[in-house]
Parts: sequence; C-alpha cells; structure tokens
Amino acid sequence: MSRAVVDCAVYLNGHRQPGDISYRDALAQVRESGEGFVWVGLHSPDDSQMTDVGTTFGLHELVVEDAVHAHQRPKLEVYDDTQFLVLRTVQYVEHESMAMASEVVETGEIMVFAGPDFVITVRHGEHTELSGMRRNLESRPERLALGPTAVLHAVADKVVDSYLAVTDRMDVDVAAIEESVFSRQNRWLDIDPVYLLRREVLELRRAVTPLSTPLQTLTASGNPLVPKEVRRHLRDVADHLTTVIERVLEYDELLNSMLQAGAAKVGIQQTTDMRKISAWVAIAAVPTMVAGIYGMNFDHMPELHQPWGYPLVLGLLVATCVALFVVFRRSHWL
Repeated sequence: MSRAVVDCAVYLNGHRQPGDISYRDALAQVRESGEGFVWVGLHSPDDSQMTDVGTTFGLHELVVEDAVHAHQRPKLEVYDDTQFLVLRTVQYVEHESMAMASEVVETGEIMVFAGPDFVITVRHGEHTELSGMRRNLESRPERLALGPTAVLHAVADKVVDSYLAVTDRMDVDVAAIEESVFSRQNRWLDIDPVYLLRREVLELRRAVTPLSTPLQTLTASGNPLVPKEVRRHLRDVADHLTTVIERVLEYDELLNSMLQAGAAKVGIQQTTDMRKISAWVAIAAVPTMVAGIYGMNFDHMPELHQPWGYPLVLGLLVATCVALFVVFRRSHWL
C-alpha cells in the first residue's frame, strides 16, 4: 500500500468489510459486485502517488494536480458524476497572551472526491486527522449506507465545527485586545497584537467565507448527485457556517475599529507629550534668558553692584517659573 494511504476499506450497507485491501482491489471488488463503495484516505500524497490514484479511479487530471498542490481556495467542482470539494481547515494555536503570540490560527486543507462508488479524502497539514471521524461513522452504519456523499457531509461537518471552536477561542483574544486598547490604566498602547490578530482573522475569513457557495450548490434541491437525506444534513452545516462567517465579519469590523481607536490614542499620547515638553521648555526659557543677559559681562547693568541684586533676580526667576508651572498645570499641560 502506498505511503500516502492512511486507510482504505470497502463499505457494504454501511458496514466496513474486514481485512486490509489495496485501493485497486477494493475498487475492483465494488464494481464487480455492484454494491457498496470504497473509502480511501490519503495524507500529503506526492505527484506519482496521486497520479496513480487518479488513474485507478478515473479522476480528471486537473483535480489530481489540485490534490497534490495544496493552498487551494474552498470550492466545489463537478466532473461528470464525480464531485470535488476543497475545504480549508483551521486550528487554534495556544499562546499565553497576544503580546507573546506569533500565530493564532494554523491552516490546513482537506479535499474530498465523491463518486458513485468511491470517496477519496486527501489531507494536507498535521491537524487534519480524520480517523476519529471515520470510527464515528463506522459506529453509525445507517449514515454510511447513504453512500459516498455521507462521508463528504461528515468531513464538511467536522471542518465547520472546528471553525466554531476556533471562533469561540478567538472571542477571548478579541476581548483581551479590546480591553487593552480602551483601558485607562494602559497609558502606552502596543499596537502590534492588534495587527497580528487582524491578520489571523483575515486568514480565517479566507478559509470560511468562500465555502458558502459550494455548500449552497450541494444543498440545492436540483442536485442529482447528493441524496435528499444528505442534503438535509448539509443544510445544517451551511447554517453553522453562516454563524461562523457572521462572527468573523464581526471580528474584522471590531479589530478595524480598534486599529482606528489605537491610532487615535497614539496621536493623543503624542500630542500630550508635546504639550508637556513645550511647557517645560517655556519654564526653562525664563532662567536661560536671564542668565544669558547677565552673562554678557557689561559693567553698567541694573542692580549689578547692588547687594540685593542677586537674591532679587533669583527670587524673580523662582516666582516666574512657579507661576508658569501653575498656569500650565491648570491648563492640563502638566
């Protein structure tokens, strides 16, 4: 069996048939009997492996190429009686705080080929494991008895549920960023976490938003390739996806508002600092000016030879500086 093949089995009336079998023999068995379907699970196949699978199952060369080269946009393509669905997967990356994080979501990819008597799942990424989903389906043979599109629904349901889980976790990050931006205790604002989270939200948006169109096509009443019962389950997946899209759009708008508020806060901080600097410069200018005048060493200067001249000048300097300080303080410049 190929290195990329994680699992391969024949399912008859929803029940997995015993024994290990190659995908060639499995397909030959199903087509000879005319019953059941083959489910092949692949993980990161290379060109030669995927080409062999494509030749065996009669897949179009364009989708075979897409299955090897990941980073595809979520989409649904139909080639005769075979449906090719691409889904982007996401996983939440644990981190202590947004200030210390370098990544919030990690993306992967799952592709599903669903034909009349076979289904092929191709995974890219370390977090895209489907063995648990396969075991869950095998415990519910009535679902698998609906055919290959039942597996397609299960994969889509698992992926969209992971979107919901990620958005639940991101709620905490967005709330923490919001508190940091609008907190009165934080005089200095670190804007980098806001940009990081917005970048990750955009990554999540690119993964979830394009999936709505393929799900609409799959759930359309005129789609002859998807049984009625499977379409009902797919509509529930589409409803969950709508919830996710609404959340992601809300995060995007909220973070955009936070960026604007953060930029305004930084501008206010800079204005406040400039006023304080200007106030201290004005106070320091008074003694600097007097010292400059009396430092010119002219012989005939007022009060230069008077015994009370020095303390008088010092007193005037202190009084003037204190008066300026009080004025600036009352004007909230200091």
